[in-house]
Amino acid sequence: MPHSRSLLRVARHLAGNGPTAEDLVQDTLLRAWRSFDQFQTGTNAKAWLFRILFNAFHAQGRKARSRALLVSLDHAGRELDLPGGEGFGLSDAAAVTQALAGLSPEHRAVLSLAVVEGFTCREIAGILSIPIGTVMSRLSRARQALRERLAPADSGLRRARSAVCSEGEARELP
Repeated sequence: MPHSRSLLRVARHLAGNGPTAEDLVQDTLLRAWRSFDQFQTGTNAKAWLFRILFNAFHAQGRKARSRALLVSLDHAGRELDLPGGEGFGLSDAAAVTQALAGLSPEHRAVLSLAVVEGFTCREIAGILSIPIGTVMSRLSRARQALRERLAPADSGLRRARSAVCSEGEARELP
Protein backbone atom coordinates (compact mmCIF):
# COMPACT_ATOMS: atom_id res chain seq x y z
CA MET A 1 0.00 0.00 0.00
CA PRO A 2 2.88 2.40 -0.69
CA HIS A 3 0.74 4.70 -2.89
CA SER A 4 -2.41 4.82 -0.75
CA ARG A 5 -1.62 8.29 0.65
CA SER A 6 -1.22 9.73 -2.83
CA LEU A 7 -4.40 8.00 -3.99
CA LEU A 8 -6.33 9.37 -1.02
CA ARG A 9 -5.00 12.90 -1.57
CA VAL A 10 -6.22 12.94 -5.19
CA ALA A 11 -9.45 11.12 -4.32
CA ARG A 12 -10.29 13.89 -1.83
CA HIS A 13 -10.01 16.43 -4.64
CA LEU A 14 -12.18 14.31 -6.88
CA ALA A 15 -14.85 13.22 -4.42
CA GLY A 16 -15.13 16.36 -2.36
CA ASN A 17 -15.21 14.74 1.09
CA GLY A 18 -13.17 12.35 3.22
CA PRO A 19 -15.49 9.34 3.59
CA THR A 20 -16.33 9.26 -0.13
CA ALA A 21 -12.63 9.59 -0.99
CA GLU A 22 -11.75 6.72 1.36
CA ASP A 23 -14.42 4.56 -0.29
CA LEU A 24 -13.02 5.48 -3.69
CA VAL A 25 -9.48 4.48 -2.65
CA GLN A 26 -10.76 1.20 -1.18
CA ASP A 27 -12.59 0.51 -4.43
CA THR A 28 -9.43 1.35 -6.38
CA LEU A 29 -7.26 -1.00 -4.32
CA LEU A 30 -9.85 -3.76 -4.58
CA ARG A 31 -10.05 -3.36 -8.36
CA ALA A 32 -6.24 -3.37 -8.57
CA TRP A 33 -6.03 -6.53 -6.48
CA ARG A 34 -8.68 -8.27 -8.60
CA SER A 35 -6.99 -7.35 -11.86
CA PHE A 36 -3.37 -7.63 -10.78
CA ASP A 37 -2.82 -10.19 -13.54
CA GLN A 38 -3.32 -7.32 -16.03
CA PHE A 39 -0.46 -5.27 -14.56
CA GLN A 40 2.52 -5.24 -16.88
CA THR A 41 5.79 -5.83 -15.06
CA GLY A 42 8.28 -3.02 -15.59
CA THR A 43 5.64 -0.32 -15.96
CA ASN A 44 4.79 2.44 -13.48
CA ALA A 45 2.63 0.85 -10.75
CA LYS A 46 1.66 4.25 -9.35
CA ALA A 47 0.36 5.43 -12.72
CA TRP A 48 -1.54 2.12 -13.09
CA LEU A 49 -3.22 2.67 -9.71
CA PHE A 50 -4.16 6.24 -10.58
CA ARG A 51 -5.66 5.04 -13.84
CA ILE A 52 -7.81 2.63 -11.85
CA LEU A 53 -8.73 5.45 -9.43
CA PHE A 54 -9.99 7.71 -12.20
CA ASN A 55 -11.85 4.84 -13.87
CA ALA A 56 -13.51 3.97 -10.55
CA PHE A 57 -14.42 7.62 -9.99
CA HIS A 58 -16.05 7.96 -13.39
CA ALA A 59 -17.75 4.56 -13.12
CA GLN A 60 -19.40 5.64 -9.86
CA GLY A 61 -20.70 8.78 -11.55
CA ARG A 62 -19.48 11.08 -8.82
CA LYS A 63 -18.89 14.69 -9.71
CA ALA A 64 -16.21 16.80 -8.07
CA ARG A 65 -17.90 19.59 -6.10
CA SER A 66 -16.66 22.88 -4.80
CA ARG A 67 -16.61 22.96 -1.06
CA ALA A 68 -15.97 25.51 1.61
CA LEU A 69 -12.76 25.32 3.59
CA LEU A 70 -13.43 25.15 7.30
CA VAL A 71 -10.76 26.77 9.41
CA SER A 72 -11.05 26.89 13.16
CA LEU A 73 -11.06 30.40 14.56
CA ASP A 74 -8.68 29.13 17.24
CA HIS A 75 -6.01 28.75 14.57
CA ALA A 76 -6.62 31.94 12.60
CA GLY A 77 -3.42 33.92 12.31
CA ARG A 78 -1.15 30.96 13.03
CA GLU A 79 1.40 30.12 10.43
CA LEU A 80 1.58 26.75 8.77
CA ASP A 81 4.73 24.71 9.29
CA LEU A 82 5.82 24.36 5.69
CA PRO A 83 9.30 23.32 4.65
CA GLY A 84 11.48 26.16 3.50
CA GLY A 85 9.29 29.06 4.35
CA GLU A 86 7.64 31.42 6.68
CA GLY A 87 4.83 33.86 6.12
CA PHE A 88 2.38 31.35 4.71
CA GLY A 89 -0.59 31.40 7.09
CA LEU A 90 -3.93 29.64 7.26
CA SER A 91 -5.63 32.45 5.38
CA ASP A 92 -3.13 31.95 2.54
CA ALA A 93 -3.82 28.22 2.56
CA ALA A 94 -7.55 28.96 2.46
CA ALA A 95 -7.05 31.24 -0.55
CA VAL A 96 -5.08 28.58 -2.41
CA THR A 97 -7.67 25.91 -1.54
CA GLN A 98 -10.49 28.17 -2.72
CA ALA A 99 -8.65 28.91 -5.95
CA LEU A 100 -8.14 25.18 -6.55
CA ALA A 101 -11.78 24.44 -5.76
CA GLY A 102 -12.81 27.03 -8.34
CA LEU A 103 -11.09 25.12 -11.13
CA SER A 104 -13.01 22.66 -13.28
CA PRO A 105 -12.63 19.00 -12.25
CA GLU A 106 -10.55 18.35 -15.39
CA HIS A 107 -8.11 21.16 -14.64
CA ARG A 108 -7.94 20.29 -10.94
CA ALA A 109 -7.18 16.63 -11.74
CA VAL A 110 -4.38 17.44 -14.18
CA LEU A 111 -2.86 20.01 -11.82
CA SER A 112 -3.00 17.62 -8.85
CA LEU A 113 -1.38 14.81 -10.79
CA ALA A 114 1.37 17.04 -12.19
CA VAL A 115 2.22 19.36 -9.31
CA VAL A 116 1.31 17.35 -6.23
CA GLU A 117 1.95 13.79 -7.38
CA GLY A 118 4.81 14.55 -9.78
CA PHE A 119 3.59 12.63 -12.82
CA THR A 120 4.89 13.57 -16.26
CA CYS A 121 2.50 14.80 -18.94
CA ARG A 122 2.85 11.47 -20.73
CA GLU A 123 1.93 9.55 -17.57
CA ILE A 124 -1.04 11.85 -16.92
CA ALA A 125 -2.24 11.29 -20.47
CA GLY A 126 -2.16 7.56 -19.83
CA ILE A 127 -3.90 7.85 -16.46
CA LEU A 128 -6.71 10.03 -17.79
CA SER A 129 -6.91 8.45 -21.26
CA ILE A 130 -6.55 11.78 -23.04
CA PRO A 131 -4.02 13.03 -25.60
CA ILE A 132 -0.79 14.51 -24.24
CA GLY A 133 -1.58 17.82 -25.94
CA THR A 134 -4.81 18.02 -23.97
CA VAL A 135 -2.87 17.40 -20.76
CA MET A 136 -0.42 20.19 -21.54
CA SER A 137 -3.24 22.55 -22.50
CA ARG A 138 -5.24 21.81 -19.33
CA LEU A 139 -2.14 22.14 -17.18
CA SER A 140 -1.28 25.51 -18.73
CA ARG A 141 -4.85 26.78 -18.34
CA ALA A 142 -5.07 25.52 -14.75
CA ARG A 143 -1.85 27.32 -13.83
CA GLN A 144 -3.04 30.50 -15.53
CA ALA A 145 -6.41 30.35 -13.75
CA LEU A 146 -4.68 29.91 -10.39
CA ARG A 147 -2.36 32.84 -11.07
CA GLU A 148 -5.38 35.01 -11.93
CA ARG A 149 -7.35 33.89 -8.87
CA LEU A 150 -4.40 34.44 -6.53
CA ALA A 151 -3.17 37.70 -8.08
CA PRO A 152 -5.36 40.03 -6.01
CA ALA A 153 -4.51 38.09 -2.85
CA ASP A 154 -1.80 38.99 -0.35
CA SER A 155 1.77 39.00 -1.63
CA GLY A 156 2.51 36.24 0.90
CA LEU A 157 1.03 33.87 -1.67
CA ARG A 158 3.95 34.40 -4.03
CA ARG A 159 5.48 31.05 -3.05
CA ALA A 160 2.14 29.29 -3.46
CA ARG A 161 1.71 30.77 -6.92
CA SER A 162 5.24 29.82 -7.92
CA ALA A 163 4.59 26.24 -6.80
CA VAL A 164 2.02 25.89 -9.56
CA CYS A 165 4.06 27.76 -12.15
CA SER A 166 6.95 26.53 -14.18
CA GLU A 167 10.33 27.95 -13.25
CA GLY A 168 10.26 30.47 -16.12
CA GLU A 169 6.73 31.60 -15.32
CA ALA A 170 7.57 32.08 -11.62
CA ARG A 171 10.25 34.66 -12.49
CA GLU A 172 7.68 36.74 -14.38
CA LEU A 173 5.33 37.13 -11.40
CA PRO A 174 5.10 40.64 -9.93
